Amino acid sequence: MTKNLIIIRDLKLNTVIGVKPWEKHLPQTLLLDLEIEPASDQVFVSDTLTDGIDYVAVVARIREYAQTHRCLLLERFAETIAKIVLGEFAAMSVMVSVRKPAVLPDVREIGVAITRRKKSNI
Repeated sequence: MTKNLIIIRDLKLNTVIGVKPWEKHLPQTLLLDLEIEPASDQVFVSDTLTDGIDYVAVVARIREYAQTHRCLLLERFAETIAKIVLGEFAAMSVMVSVRKPAVLPDVREIGVAITRRKKSNI
């Protein structure tokens, strides 16, 4: 079985996220990775953007969400990003990884990763 993916790595976002009092007021940097399975493989043959997912639009939409919404937990942030990708773009599935760099001493990053699939209408 062949699986085609659109990959976005290390998207740097600034957003207000966290449960500690100071985190609720100061933007923090998050790093986001996406692996998006398109609903159709046609773009790989046609070389036509309208047959695929515009990853520039995906990045812009995620940036807009990060700038205008607040979450307490990385888990909720990741879940919402997955819903955006599946609901607004021609994606069958998406893997979302969200990381906070240098949040704890001696830890490079802390994060979550989820995989979600579009529900079938069958």
